[in-house]
Amino acid sequence: MLKLKVRALFAMSALVVFGSVPGLAQSGAPEVSSPDHRITLRFAVVPGKGPASGEGQLVYSVTFRGKPVLEDSALSLQLANQPPLGTAVHIASSTAGSGVDDYALLAGKTSAVQDAYNDVTVRVAEGASPGRNFAVEARVYNSAVAFRYQVPQQAALARYQLTQEDTEFHLSDDATAWAIRLPNYQTPYEGEYMRQTVSALSNEGGVRSDILNGAPMLLHLPGVAWAAICEADTEGNSAMYLEAVPGDWKNHSLMTKVSPPVDGHGPAVDASLPHHSAWRVLLLGDTAGALIESNAISDLNPPNRIADTSWIHPGKASWDWWSGDLDPDGRPAYTTKNMEYYVDFAAKSGFPYMMLDAGWSARDDITKLNGSVDVPELVRYAAKKNVKVWIWAHSKAVAAQMQTAFPLYEKWGVVGVKVDFVQRNDQKGIQFYYDVGKFAAEHHLMLDFHGATPPWGIERTYPNILNYEAVLGLEYNKVTRRDGPLNRTVYPFTRMLSGPLDYTPGGFDNVTEEDFVPRSVHPMVVGTRAQQLALYVVFRAPFEMISDAPSAYANQPSFQFLRDVPVVWDATRVLDGDPGEFITVARRHGRDWYLGSITNWSPRTLTVPLDFLGGGAYTAEIYEDAPDAAQHPKHVSIRKQTVHSSDTLTLPLAKGGGCAIRFVSAS
Repeated sequence: MLKLKVRALFAMSALVVFGSVPGLAQSGAPEVSSPDHRITLRFAVVPGKGPASGEGQLVYSVTFRGKPVLEDSALSLQLANQPPLGTAVHIASSTAGSGVDDYALLAGKTSAVQDAYNDVTVRVAEGASPGRNFAVEARVYNSAVAFRYQVPQQAALARYQLTQEDTEFHLSDDATAWAIRLPNYQTPYEGEYMRQTVSALSNEGGVRSDILNGAPMLLHLPGVAWAAICEADTEGNSAMYLEAVPGDWKNHSLMTKVSPPVDGHGPAVDASLPHHSAWRVLLLGDTAGALIESNAISDLNPPNRIADTSWIHPGKASWDWWSGDLDPDGRPAYTTKNMEYYVDFAAKSGFPYMMLDAGWSARDDITKLNGSVDVPELVRYAAKKNVKVWIWAHSKAVAAQMQTAFPLYEKWGVVGVKVDFVQRNDQKGIQFYYDVGKFAAEHHLMLDFHGATPPWGIERTYPNILNYEAVLGLEYNKVTRRDGPLNRTVYPFTRMLSGPLDYTPGGFDNVTEEDFVPRSVHPMVVGTRAQQLALYVVFRAPFEMISDAPSAYANQPSFQFLRDVPVVWDATRVLDGDPGEFITVARRHGRDWYLGSITNWSPRTLTVPLDFLGGGAYTAEIYEDAPDAAQHPKHVSIRKQTVHSSDTLTLPLAKGGGCAIRFVSAS
């Protein structure tokens, strides 16, 4: 309460400074800096040809360590049957303040967050007809800039009917971008993040400017900063995409586009007033790894809405689908008895869950069994082994039947649902995630969204939402050559910036590029086995698949790491990395630390200082590429040694290789 009072008092005094002296806010340029003063956000009005004298386009700019990241970038909204809002305005007043986001996360990259920020709310108005007004609320953390539009109730607007949001990101230089190119607004975001300059995204660069780029987008301005454009708290809105400003290849600018309704009719967002947009977030850091450590996305989402979270338990699961439903004899079998085999494997391995994938329900009715797998019987069998069951469901069936299906699943004893093929993020599509999260919580069901939009922090609000796919994952080894070590070294710096990533690692039939053949049953995986182990640390997934068939792990000493590695973390450190090249991540669970390091197709030797460890001695259980792993990717060298925080380890990574380490505290 004291914090709130102090902040309110500060905000009131700032309002007096900016708003009580006529013309001060208009003639000045409101700005706010991060608590550590590295980042500064500034607002201004660029004079234009508006109907009122002295009015113009509202813009913002961002600097990092005194160097420009974004030059004057336009802020405006296109509303149905209205002139653009923000192109002919003046700054009416500004209110500055500060705060601290202090909260716990059930399954984040850290268990406790305490992020300070400074903020400013800039109110702008039109001096001429129609006389509308809005505000931009902005926060600046030590790791990010965030802002959103706030449109209040007013006589000039009956409703908020957004046809397009024109938020510009006018980069100070032609940054290198890692962007996922999407053909339309209804995709599962399962693609490569391609490296190119921002200017190459424009039509003059040889690429159509109307190709959509998904968020997040990673950016590097050499000598200035690493940055990423993301969004947070999309509730009540539709998702953001990015496209090159048409014809602007010399000025390297990006512009937001928001997903329209899937039927193509009506505005992108239709809401009553007052209304606020999603947060537009610019992560900033000296290194690409610093962006991964930021908690800004969860900071900007509403607090937990589930009063009792005692039933929510992140964990690992055995899984039937990836291997092709292989039975103990290596033959596909989608039967109750074979699923019991996967339950037995989970129980023996110490995993709390078994994930039953598609095939159990009647066609277009997820409340009825089709005779293949008896879900209630499987749940009863699993309960005897102290294992709980998740089941798969198509998103369209969930939308139509969850009011009946979710209470039924709770009655059966199912604890989680993998909701697949969402593939929409218009306003109704975004609302679907919130509706499912809320109703699932009422029936003690955890969730894993597949065929989904990348997350935006909703897991803070509904912590029963443990995971999202939205990635070209291990499943692609069943049908293509698209998955591999190169993509795996890009995803932590791109897709994973937005939240949990259900890549589904764990394939143990590890082969070279030359020996790889896509196959649906008993699939192969390119890259080394040590890399597959390391992915359980590099990628963050609170509901984590142990993807291969139980027989793949039998009598394999390196499987012990998959048994030991946690899925929730108290701290995360990115020790080193370069997108598309390599990454080394350390995560703490209790007193123990875990390290994962992976490389692309280039072998390399990494030197890793252990100064992230606490005091005292640790036993390092090291799983690394064997000397012949480049030729025999299944080969893993396993060793133990005593280490301290003052020590340095040398990690030899083979071509497509990796290293996974468990540091067990001796105290």
